[in-house]
Amino acid sequence: MKSLVRDYGIDVSRETQARLERFADLFLKWAARINLIAPSTIEQVWARHIVDSLQIRNIVPQPGRWIDIGSGGGFPGIITAITLAESQDAWIDLVESNNKKCSFLRMALTETGGRGKVHPVRIEEAVKLLTAPDYISARALADLDALFGYVMPWAETNPDLRLVFHKGRDYQAEIDKARGRWDFDLIKHQSVVEADSVILEIASLTRRV
Repeated sequence: MKSLVRDYGIDVSRETQARLERFADLFLKWAARINLIAPSTIEQVWARHIVDSLQIRNIVPQPGRWIDIGSGGGFPGIITAITLAESQDAWIDLVESNNKKCSFLRMALTETGGRGKVHPVRIEEAVKLLTAPDYISARALADLDALFGYVMPWAETNPDLRLVFHKGRDYQAEIDKARGRWDFDLIKHQSVVEADSVILEIASLTRRV
């Protein structure tokens, strides 16, 4: 599937490609037993999920400290962990409250050598455990307004925090709703996988008084 990754304009090393292929094999085995993603998208795991998650690499190419909230089946958290595997200055903490999914995520990190750790807690608890992230990611978790509520405690302690959220076709309605309660800087990155999807890069998040 290396050509598929490159077809979408994403360049990865041979080592990273091998880790991604190992993850894909592991994912398909686990997905046959537990609900990691919508069953209708399993056959599209490379384009719909892996490549979609890899887009973050083009948006934030430099290493840093990440938190991925609602990590679920590992998108984008495990994919980010794999891209960070060759950097000693980078790390990702994966927050997921479902124990079965946590078992999969731990296995995925072990098998791929991704740089990260799984935290089997709710996001509200993770705020107390994890400090000073440079970046926070989320995919298919909640609308933008709710996501801002989750991450605000981290934003309050780090004015340079950047948020990277995958969003589908209704993203503009979510942005408009969030503007009612939040101020933020926004860059919209068009998805290379889905024509009506974007990745929102957000900074300077503050709550409106």
